[in-house]
Amino acid sequence: MRAALSAPSGAQDATGRRRPARRTPGPQPLLALALLAVSSVCALSLGTPHVPPHRLVGALLDGDTTLAGIVVTELRVPRLLLALLAGACLGAAGLVLQEALRNPLAVPEMLGVSSGAALGVAAPLVLTLSLPAAVQPLLAIGGAALGGGLTLLAAGLGRSPSAVLLTGAAVAAALQAALLVLMVMADQLDLQLIYRYLLGSLSARTWDDVAGLWPWLLVAAPALVLCAPVLSVMRLGDQDAEALGVRAQRARLAALAIAVVLIAPVTAVCGPVAWVGFLAPHLARWFAPGAGAVRWLSWSVVWGAVVVTAADVPARLALAPVETPVGAWTALLGVPAGVALMRSGGRGRARRATADAAAVRTGARAPAAGSARGVPLPGAPAHTRRSRDADGGAAPVPGAPTGTEDAR
Repeated sequence: MRAALSAPSGAQDATGRRRPARRTPGPQPLLALALLAVSSVCALSLGTPHVPPHRLVGALLDGDTTLAGIVVTELRVPRLLLALLAGACLGAAGLVLQEALRNPLAVPEMLGVSSGAALGVAAPLVLTLSLPAAVQPLLAIGGAALGGGLTLLAAGLGRSPSAVLLTGAAVAAALQAALLVLMVMADQLDLQLIYRYLLGSLSARTWDDVAGLWPWLLVAAPALVLCAPVLSVMRLGDQDAEALGVRAQRARLAALAIAVVLIAPVTAVCGPVAWVGFLAPHLARWFAPGAGAVRWLSWSVVWGAVVVTAADVPARLALAPVETPVGAWTALLGVPAGVALMRSGGRGRARRATADAAAVRTGARAPAAGSARGVPLPGAPAHTRRSRDADGGAAPVPGAPTGTEDAR
């Protein structure tokens, strides 16, 4: 009976060492590609005027001068590209913050970054300061850096990830209160603009808005490539990261700086599109639970683009001819979906832990020869000897009283 049982993490070779289980390609690439293609076609064809999908290629390549061709090329295509870029930036920023702080709830909305960027853009509008459009990303970056810097300073320069998250929530609340004060000071026209902006909207965006994001992406992309391996080390904890040569506080500051560069330009153009940085990383982890931070980062970029693109379709059509902010739809759908993914992921880890514990109790896992498992600790009494395997379970050692060991 025991020989029929198999360890969940893979079989063992002749030397007793466990071979890693072979991974089969999951449905993530096909599903993400299908959702992205369907939402992109819907974004380009649906609306007034309606453009059939078979006419989209002609409208894009042949320079169609009809009303439908002008609407597609000058309004819908830049809006689609902006949704893709904004979702990709927010998804990557969300994973960077979550991995650097080792907390799945570390999102830009709870660290003062999004609120600071929104404050930096909304303040000149209310105070009637005439500034060129090229300055808006700089104002957003300054506000985002202010919010993130206040969070780190109040939390002791990021010494504790939990302290950073709790302090960030307080800083975000204070910045949102400042935004409410600005809304009270604004007149009726400015109030409508600020209200739509603070919810996150892609309405009336043109090619100029898309072009304003490219310089910041050229800065953020190499930083993400360099940051991804460090995030894998940061997952081990501050002490283990320090032992491997990574300074945890500096790495956390660098992660926040990269998140600011990713979030602020998007917020300057679209406003704070809520909870994309929360949902996209959880989708990446749910589809690839055994992957590392490098792979999660790439899929967070993809899922962020999918979420914003898919949410923009009902934002444009649900209450037509009135457009609703896309940030309202991402928050409405993203929060319950993210919580459901967290709960399902927690149950999956609990089931794996239960299966490992049952395998240890029934003796399905034979101790590897020469490993720390089953080897008595020097100087330890015989009745207290036990060892832990790589999964965190404890295996009983001969001489220990039975019925008292746990598999934790």
